[in-house]
Amino acid sequence: MKADDTLDAYGLLCPMPIVKTALKVKEMRVGQVLEILASDAAIRDDMPAWCKATGNELLGIEEKDGEYRVYIRKLK
Repeated sequence: MKADDTLDAYGLLCPMPIVKTALKVKEMRVGQVLEILASDAAIRDDMPAWCKATGNELLGIEEKDGEYRVYIRKLK
């Protein structure tokens, strides 16, 4: 998936990937896609909940060998 920006949250534990995502999304324009790289499995539950709570769109979550790539689109 093509992302406009990437956030490296690898090695960070909950809630830091969400905190860093929120800060990064504030810098982005509506419609842009953010790729988040993470190692904390909690992101599988946390990111969909965060997107629902903030009105952003979860485009997908990919997992390979304990590494997660999450894609979200800023809608607001």
